[in-house]
Amino acid sequence: MTKFIIKRFIAMILTLWVITTLTFVLMHAIPGSPFNNNSGKTISGAALSNMEAHYHMNQPLSIQYLIYLKSVATFNFGPSIKQPAETVNDLLGRGFPVSFELGLWTLIVAIISGVLLGTLAALKHNGIIDYVAMTLAVFGISIPDFVLATLLIQEFAVNLQWFPAGTWQGVNYMVLPIIALATGPMAIIARLIRSSMLEVLTQDYIRTARAKGLSPVLIVFKHALKNALLPVVTVLGTLAAAILTGTFVIEKIFAIPGMGKYFVDSINSRDYPVIMGTTVFYSAILIVMLFLVDIVYGWLDPRIKMDREAR
Repeated sequence: MTKFIIKRFIAMILTLWVITTLTFVLMHAIPGSPFNNNSGKTISGAALSNMEAHYHMNQPLSIQYLIYLKSVATFNFGPSIKQPAETVNDLLGRGFPVSFELGLWTLIVAIISGVLLGTLAALKHNGIIDYVAMTLAVFGISIPDFVLATLLIQEFAVNLQWFPAGTWQGVNYMVLPIIALATGPMAIIARLIRSSMLEVLTQDYIRTARAKGLSPVLIVFKHALKNALLPVVTVLGTLAAAILTGTFVIEKIFAIPGMGKYFVDSINSRDYPVIMGTTVFYSAILIVMLFLVDIVYGWLDPRIKMDREAR
């Protein structure tokens, strides 16, 4: 296990380095400058030179790249270009708790509802519950989250007025964005659990458990569900990535003050420090989550030997 963790940690560092390098290259490949003035006001040559010197943008690209790597290593991205009174770390510290809360609750809702829906569909295979569950799953996979978010706002916020249409001020404000984000992952998990559970329920050890007279609930939740969860754990890292990146759009639609707002705004305004900070921050979180998924995968299936995989 120790050897596996060390090798995965080195791979994580290399992956993060590739992502940061690509981010730097892409930022500087886009034509234009973050100091382009769209308001119609004229920036004097002296002021422009001072701003470029302050953000090291008058240096050769190789020097800028080294400064960029140093900021990533020390996790100090400096001040924002468009909001110079605040540092990128201030923006991340203010937006991340909101995005984390939204993503965490979305994952919890998606996993619990997806597992229950897929398990019920497998237990009632080819029955009315199975057909209803799989119809809901197809609906959840087919409809984009931003379309679902718009429909939810129109129906439950405007017509019925059960929930607020936007912002992030309490439990009532969480309901609609969490439903919009969790529906797609819930549908994927439900389909995976159904197919995996159908296979597990035909195994010999399940027949033995039935022959011993164990209750169906005990058979499912103690013996079958753990093995049926393996495909879900495999895709959990990818689903978490989809949820985190999906929050960019959902946060914009529901006016949620999370990191997605800063990320989208920084790309539109070419705010280099904020782009770097949010990209590296998101990438680091996703890489760590994928690593944790590997650890959980080995815990669920002891036949998987981490050391052997690492060789």
